[in-house]
Amino acid sequence: MVPEPRPLPGPRWLLPSALTAEAGPDRTGRSGRPRRTVRDWIVDFGCFLLAVVIGLLAADTVSGDPNIPPGLAVADQWLGALACAAVWLRRRWPLALAVAMVPVGLLSNTASGAGMVVLFTLAVHRPFPYVGWVAGATLSLVPFFFWLRPDPDLPYAAAVALTVLVTVSVIGWGMFVRSKRQLLLSLRDRARRAETEAELRAEQAQRLARESIAREMHDVLAHRLTLLSVHAGALEFRPDAPREEVARAAGVIRESAHEALQDLREIIGVLRANEGGDASGRPQPTLSALDALVRESRDAGMKVHLDHRVGDPAGVPASVGRTAYRIAQEGLTNARKHAPGAEVSVSVAGAPGDGLTVRVSNPAPVGPVPAVPGSGQGLIGLTERASLAGGRLDHGGREDGGFEVRAWLPWS
Repeated sequence: MVPEPRPLPGPRWLLPSALTAEAGPDRTGRSGRPRRTVRDWIVDFGCFLLAVVIGLLAADTVSGDPNIPPGLAVADQWLGALACAAVWLRRRWPLALAVAMVPVGLLSNTASGAGMVVLFTLAVHRPFPYVGWVAGATLSLVPFFFWLRPDPDLPYAAAVALTVLVTVSVIGWGMFVRSKRQLLLSLRDRARRAETEAELRAEQAQRLARESIAREMHDVLAHRLTLLSVHAGALEFRPDAPREEVARAAGVIRESAHEALQDLREIIGVLRANEGGDASGRPQPTLSALDALVRESRDAGMKVHLDHRVGDPAGVPASVGRTAYRIAQEGLTNARKHAPGAEVSVSVAGAPGDGLTVRVSNPAPVGPVPAVPGSGQGLIGLTERASLAGGRLDHGGREDGGFEVRAWLPWS
């Protein structure tokens, strides 16, 4: 996913084109170069005007210098005029123009203003290695220039030092402007990356929530549908059962179907809910609902022995209690599927600091076991759930042919 360009602060016409071009392709011309903003036109005109003013002052000095022949003075002024006109090209070819100004600055005193503007532009738009080479060549020619054309008002050393100081100041100012622009662009990119990462984190959280909902769907519906399958199978295999048992089995089937439909509606409501919303009508069961789960299984005809040794089930953290409830629920579901008629033992014990232990076991089934459809992923989901809660889960067969599920969950 490519993030949208983040808008730069302030009106675009007050920003240089080098920054507005980063805001989108609509800010570039047909040639691919950034379009000049109002600020660019004002700055370009100001630079041109500055170059012209400095050039006129230098031309007046050249014209009044008796040591310069008239022909050389005219050539100096023509080169200065061309250099001032070339200032308008400084954004398009900053490096080429700066290189061309090195010999022009040696031949023409009138082009000194344009040369400073071009050096400033090079420092703004190009990295330091290019600026260093051009500036080094320019500064190395300063002593030679004043040796050929001594300043009539300043001593040789003072003229060289002043020119070097002005040149270095112009280059330093341009590099400072470049660093400010790069800082602004880096902050903009950092903000854009932060927004992208926040969107990715939100998408990941939504995906994890949907996976959690899917696990809840499996745990809840598997329990309900197993009741339907067992009692429907009992009616199929015992068509001559007493009317009371048939009526009770039909009542359990009806109640389980109603509960399964209600749970499915809640899950679909959660999936359709807006971000930040909660369409679930009932809170998720915790350890306090374990007694109701066992009672429901007994009403369905199971033999369940519950050993509940947690004094205050409401004091168990919600996430831990919910995981323990799902483990017990899945254990009862598996026992109902694979060991019908066997007595199932459910034990829960623990205390803060020691953790919570959940164990569901059943002996070997008596007689043949009817085939009951199932996904086979329940224990895998329980292992993942316990691991996410910081605990562990083990399961396997016993020596007597039975099956046992053991889990430990942290309780801090």
